[in-house]
Amino acid sequence: MYQSVTPEEAVEIVKSGDRVFVQSAAAAPAKLVEALSKRGHELHNVDIVHLHTEGPAPYVAEELQNSFRVTSLFIGSNVREAINSGRADYVPIFLSEVPLLFRRGRMPINVAMCQVSPPDRHGFCSLGISVDATKAAIEVAHHVIAQINPRMPRSHGDGLIHISKFDSFVDVEEEIPEMIPKPLGETEEKIGEYIASLVEDGATLQMGIGAIPDAALKKLEHHKHLGIHSEMFSDGIIPLVENGTIDGSMKTKHPGVIVSGFLIGSRKLYDFVDDNPLIRMLDIQYVNNVHVIRQNYKMTAINSAIEVDLTGQVCSDSIGSYYYSGVGGQMDFIRGASLSEGGKPIIALPSTTKKGESKIVKFLKQGAGVVTTRAHVHYVITEYGIADLFGKSIRQRAKALIDIAHPSHREELERFAHERYSWL
Repeated sequence: MYQSVTPEEAVEIVKSGDRVFVQSAAAAPAKLVEALSKRGHELHNVDIVHLHTEGPAPYVAEELQNSFRVTSLFIGSNVREAINSGRADYVPIFLSEVPLLFRRGRMPINVAMCQVSPPDRHGFCSLGISVDATKAAIEVAHHVIAQINPRMPRSHGDGLIHISKFDSFVDVEEEIPEMIPKPLGETEEKIGEYIASLVEDGATLQMGIGAIPDAALKKLEHHKHLGIHSEMFSDGIIPLVENGTIDGSMKTKHPGVIVSGFLIGSRKLYDFVDDNPLIRMLDIQYVNNVHVIRQNYKMTAINSAIEVDLTGQVCSDSIGSYYYSGVGGQMDFIRGASLSEGGKPIIALPSTTKKGESKIVKFLKQGAGVVTTRAHVHYVITEYGIADLFGKSIRQRAKALIDIAHPSHREELERFAHERYSWL
């Protein structure tokens, strides 16, 4: 009844001036992206919009800048250079509000390209590991192209789409991009210990991806009745599910179920999610809704940062004026956790950069973006301890943050604070 086409045939629908949405993270449909990019010589002014994507982004090549213009809602490494050189654009936006751009018509979508699992016996495919804003884009797109891949996990939740909703589809079997967890260093281990000391039994967790979240999860193996409500998760939760630490029994929203919007990890993670009713992949407009987040008892949000100034301002999306990542869901969860009964919003970061520069700074770099304001920040953690800033004055905040800065930078920070805040 339904006939597949080649990737080249599928993308013929795209015309000059269109806006094309590409599915997020590790679910980006690589064959469709490749086929569309090869049409660059015959197209102009095609706006490609997406969140962070894994894999190649050939449409940002310098020779195609008149053919394609990228609008990134969260910056990945594959478009970072193009954005900072001016060939692509970055939109700072809360992750919870990205679907609203599409649903409210602020960013109309002509063509949505996605990657899904094969249809079940009822004809339903799954968006698998990336429901996030993809569901909203598909809802409003004039034309939907699907890359059907048997390697895509079939997930439960909001991502089930009947094959009849696709205007065209291609059959492709290829591996989903993986992000293999890296060995943890001493700094990450110590930060993980401090984070774990703040996590209470029965807490619901939100965390990102990387060494610090992995370290924190590793230190939680003796906790009890933890839950997950997070915009994303990775391999680090699997051991805690298997040993019973994560059971979701004390969650207020979706008890007993792990709620997320997208995920990135190893093949082990993708197999863990495949047809697992324990995992609920939901629309990010819901997952990251502050009103929903705050209802979870002891909601504990663990987020990272690029630098934090002595007043508590948190920069997370840029290195000075160099755009690095995005606003994402940090503020959604920082605010949701702070309003939760027993909740704890946490910003965790190493005390220094790889070059040895302090990440606890007198002033944010010129051009740096404040993602979490000084009024929203509660806990800041480095490998040297925990600074609890909630309800603290500027002077008290500076003292607490200097105490967790790297020892080699404390004298300079103290000298500045003495001059600035009249310390004795």
